[in-house]
Amino acid sequence: MLKVKLMNKIAKVGTDVLSSTRYEVGDKVEGEDAVMVRSAALHEMPFSPNLRAIARCGAGVNNIPVDKCTDSGIVVFNTPGANANAVKELAIAALVLASRDVIGGVKWVETLAGQADVAKTVEKGKSAFVGHELAGKTLGVVGLGAIGGMVANAAISLGMNVMGYDPYITAKAAWSLAPSVRQASDYADIFKHCDYITLHVPATPQTKNMICEKTLAQMKNGVRILNLARADLVNAEDVKKGLESGKVASYITDFPTEETAGVKGIIAIPHLGASTIESEDHCAIMAAQQLDEFLTCGNIRNSVNFPTVGIPMSEKPRVCIMNKNVPNMLSQITSVFSSQNINIENLANGSKGEVAYTIVETNAEADAAIVEKLKNIEGVFGVRTFA
Repeated sequence: MLKVKLMNKIAKVGTDVLSSTRYEVGDKVEGEDAVMVRSAALHEMPFSPNLRAIARCGAGVNNIPVDKCTDSGIVVFNTPGANANAVKELAIAALVLASRDVIGGVKWVETLAGQADVAKTVEKGKSAFVGHELAGKTLGVVGLGAIGGMVANAAISLGMNVMGYDPYITAKAAWSLAPSVRQASDYADIFKHCDYITLHVPATPQTKNMICEKTLAQMKNGVRILNLARADLVNAEDVKKGLESGKVASYITDFPTEETAGVKGIIAIPHLGASTIESEDHCAIMAAQQLDEFLTCGNIRNSVNFPTVGIPMSEKPRVCIMNKNVPNMLSQITSVFSSQNINIENLANGSKGEVAYTIVETNAEADAAIVEKLKNIEGVFGVRTFA
């Protein structure tokens, strides 16, 4: 029986993917083979010696010690695209909130409760909340992955001009963009020409504080900035200075901090980007399917620390090997099987950064001696067999 520990409440449609005849699933599970998590921080969590995989029901993995997991041979999965539509819809709302003081107007109306002639007062006072339309304005989309691409296309439908930049864009993402989305030459091109800028990139050392005093200086006066990605992408103190000077007209973030909560000109949304029933269901199902495939046959899809490698499951025995991505490794692995007169029927191999992963299907089950020989290859740090 495989054990899966839940670190947060996970949608039942997701955990139901894990058959009760094969899995024990729950928040009280001990000696877990896998973990499913949403927002719980795992950096201080002691890992079970049996732990093989962590599945994050969402895209960001800041709450997971990925490097530690890699060193321990623990595969970390995420669910890219599963919450994309939910975040896209919030981005549309954020565009409107950045343009029109809807929240300020609503709060003002609440102060009129109990007064006579509310409708007449509203007609006299509504001019204080005049805003701007989105149509005809230029939106810069930084990051054109699953979410950024959908936001770009939605903005086109709203009548906006859209520029996008992503140095790592995939062919699939590029094909999904509306033809009228213009390609920016670099981030500076976005900053210089756009009335609105929306961020859809991961938080990395390279993207930390990408919006700061230096980059704000490159932007139009009155720029409106949306950050539904991660708080670290924006230097909050520099944005507040920009709000005071008029350089920044409004800042919408889905990641409130001590620096942004309650600041005039900043609308801090309580991390609602993926908080829809549909999104939570999609993420949970995708995470559970990836865990199940890995735990039952060794295939890897959507891992942040190991390559995507898979062979359709068959009746043939298979061995899965984790190793450092160094020369001559594959030949050493195959030679172990040939030295025992075991024929390799299928093989799949891939690498990601400093690690590699190999699936070998054979005509005979690998015995303990073969497994031990594989483990003794310098650079190999994980071997699993499937009969």
